[in-house]
Amino acid sequence: MTTAIIDYQSGNLHSAAKSFQRVAAETGAGPILVTSDPEAVARAERIVLPGVGAFADCRAGLLARDGLFDAVARRVRDEGAPFLGICVGMQMLATWGREFQDTPGFDWIGGEVARLSPEDPACKIPHMGWNALEIAAAHPLLDGIATGDHAYFVHSYHFVPDDPATLLARVDHGGPVTAMIAKGNVAGTQFHPEKSQTTGLRLIANFLRWTP
Repeated sequence: MTTAIIDYQSGNLHSAAKSFQRVAAETGAGPILVTSDPEAVARAERIVLPGVGAFADCRAGLLARDGLFDAVARRVRDEGAPFLGICVGMQMLATWGREFQDTPGFDWIGGEVARLSPEDPACKIPHMGWNALEIAAAHPLLDGIATGDHAYFVHSYHFVPDDPATLLARVDHGGPVTAMIAKGNVAGTQFHPEKSQTTGLRLIANFLRWTP
């Protein structure tokens, strides 16, 4: 039951890998593999796509690795492997990213990635630090996670979904900010589970046993 964390030189891979490895060891979920090998991705039971930085740069970095995105798309979209995107890895699920320029996303969950525009001038951008989740819909990835539980964020843009039913959780930062989305076997978190202590470890454990 291998979980592949995609390595395309755009993500906090060390921290993410350690958190997933810790939870996998505690739960018997199987090996965690950090890889950029399309063949390894094709054999993985679950796929995690992290991402840090600008939307267009992350997308270009992923597509620049020969066959890597095609392997991810085939495994997730065609074969139904559970997928978790983290931060910009989640944002790339959108139809469009609006950061600096209009950049097409994967269009796996309809919507756009727009700049945060808090109504309260005291709310700084980037949105950085701990924030309390507001759960919008029940989901297996949120088992044991409740409104008021805290998660860690570092971002200036967020996912605005076309379909409100795909929104699982939000936070308030001078207005509603998307914290988590899901559709079918695909999910994403704007927050960093690997930095979110109890909340993050619980979400990782939920993902490692998720069978959509």
